[in-house]
Amino acid sequence: MRTEQIDPRYVELDSWSASEMIAAMYEGQLEAAGAVRRALGAIASAVEDAVPALHRGGRIVYAGAGTSGRIGVQDGAELTPTYGWPEERLVFAMAGGLDALVRSSEGAEDDETAGAKAMSDVKIGANDVVIGVAASGTTPFTIGALRASTAAGAVTIAIANNPGAPLFEVARHRILSDTGSEVVAGSTRMKAGTAQKIVLTLFSTAVMVKMGRVYRGMMVDMRARNAKLRRRAEAMVGKIVRCTESEAAHHLETADGDVKRAVLIGLGLDRNEAVELLKRHGGNLRSAIKAFTGGDG
Repeated sequence: MRTEQIDPRYVELDSWSASEMIAAMYEGQLEAAGAVRRALGAIASAVEDAVPALHRGGRIVYAGAGTSGRIGVQDGAELTPTYGWPEERLVFAMAGGLDALVRSSEGAEDDETAGAKAMSDVKIGANDVVIGVAASGTTPFTIGALRASTAAGAVTIAIANNPGAPLFEVARHRILSDTGSEVVAGSTRMKAGTAQKIVLTLFSTAVMVKMGRVYRGMMVDMRARNAKLRRRAEAMVGKIVRCTESEAAHHLETADGDVKRAVLIGLGLDRNEAVELLKRHGGNLRSAIKAFTGGDG
């Protein structure tokens, strides 16, 4: 596997100065970002397949082990506070359980049956989107999870960093970021991990946008649960409605903190009308505004 190979360029790494070492690692991070470019088409195809399933009520499921599993959990955990994605529509299948997020559980990744069981336990179905992440692409736990999910008819997505990875054979969508050998051989938390993070960020953000949770570049499904987020929500409402800060705060209070409803209230609807209009348009604020104002949204 390319991720396990020793790169001749770095064999004297331990004799280098800190500045030389850091410069080399920085270059590796840039290479990781470059490797993702070749995967953009595959990411887009996965998004286009995932969105209809999620519109039908499916869940987003992350499966992985070690560093790859932790990166998946990090991506998914941010969807609720950022985009208001329902927590009950997120599933994390981490080899060794969620305790493995902070304590290494290396042996757990070798159990393919455990990966399949994790999917069975949460009753994976055709509307679910299951993302398996493994730098090597050979992790039995993750292979088992994707194999079982594909058999259940789910939208399955394999993210790996080695060409020809077995993980690709059990998934509908195959996203390869060929990051090659690491500065420290086999330390896939480095280039491979960076590429995985980029891929997941691109995928999940595009999905959230397509699900109508972003309007004009703003996270309008965000829930204002602290002072910073309340200020952000007020700024969004003020910008969209073109009202004062105090008016935006009033609209948000009337809407129980819901930015989309607050915008429609600011445009002239009452609370119930805003709720119904959003419901008719699947929560898509642009479509709702267009229907109400007759403009382009």
